[in-house]
Amino acid sequence: MTSSTTASQGELEAARVPLGWRDQCSALLIPLNVCRHKTLYMPWKCEDERHGYEKCQYDDYMRRMKQLARQKKAAAEAAADDE
Repeated sequence: MTSSTTASQGELEAARVPLGWRDQCSALLIPLNVCRHKTLYMPWKCEDERHGYEKCQYDDYMRRMKQLARQKKAAAEAAADDE
């Protein structure tokens, strides 16, 4: 399942993105890192790219927590049905 925010393995290898950062928001990380290198990591630069990447990370976290809550609820219902 690839989305518009997920880069391909070839793109990630070309951009030298570490394995730990290859997630659902990897396509937003590549231009952010390019901007950071161009501006020597100045904190007031690349704000649009950084905010877009951080929002993607937050949305992904919220999606995973909702999925976990649904799984826990389904498991609790299944346990209650067994009794």
